[in-house]
Amino acid sequence: MATATNVLIDSTSTMYFGDERETARICPRCHALSRMSPQATPTFDELLLQKPRSIGVVLRCHACNAPVFLRYATRVFANNRVEFAPQAIDVERPIEKFAFNYVPEDVETFFREALVCYSHNQYQAFAAMCRRTAAVTFADLGNSTKLRLFDSITDVREMAEIEEDTFAMVMRIIFAADAEPLLDLPVINTYQAAVLLEVMKDFLYQAYVRKGRLQQAMKVRKFFVEEATAQLRMEEGR
Repeated sequence: MATATNVLIDSTSTMYFGDERETARICPRCHALSRMSPQATPTFDELLLQKPRSIGVVLRCHACNAPVFLRYATRVFANNRVEFAPQAIDVERPIEKFAFNYVPEDVETFFREALVCYSHNQYQAFAAMCRRTAAVTFADLGNSTKLRLFDSITDVREMAEIEEDTFAMVMRIIFAADAEPLLDLPVINTYQAAVLLEVMKDFLYQAYVRKGRLQQAMKVRKFFVEEATAQLRMEEGR
């Protein structure tokens, strides 16, 4: 039987995760942390015959019943089991999420594509789509808002303690939106892409979401105040 850390397929072609036949993962479709059970796996005999360096398996998400595709590196081929690396590689990654309430449709279109690029590790495409998102935002809001956003993102560097070189690259991507994209767009690595992602989320929050939420809250407050005032006047007029 498997140990607590082993992932294996035994001689009956049954897949185990530790001592269990199910595992728990974040589903790339419904984004829930859910139990998952194997639906399609290679047989034990096939594995011993072919001895592949890695295998693909299909799990079923118990939350939404969607198939989840994973890849495992093989480690040990024994007479009664084949053991795999404990950490699976996601063939499909969950798409990064962002609440697009109050964000204009054209800005949303570009940043949704940026999130797809990031989720598939296409970091240079992600940077290009972030620049297009920023350019459309500046065209929509004007230069005065661009200066305000520059100041607010500068504050982010101090709060998050972002390294100077990484932050300079992020600012170059966002605020050089009028530059030639093929010549001026810097090449970014995994960490720089992660920083750019969080800065872009804050950028759009400051540009649209914060203002939209405040305006909506003020409308709700005004409505209730007017309702209460009207009710009071009705009672006084009786």
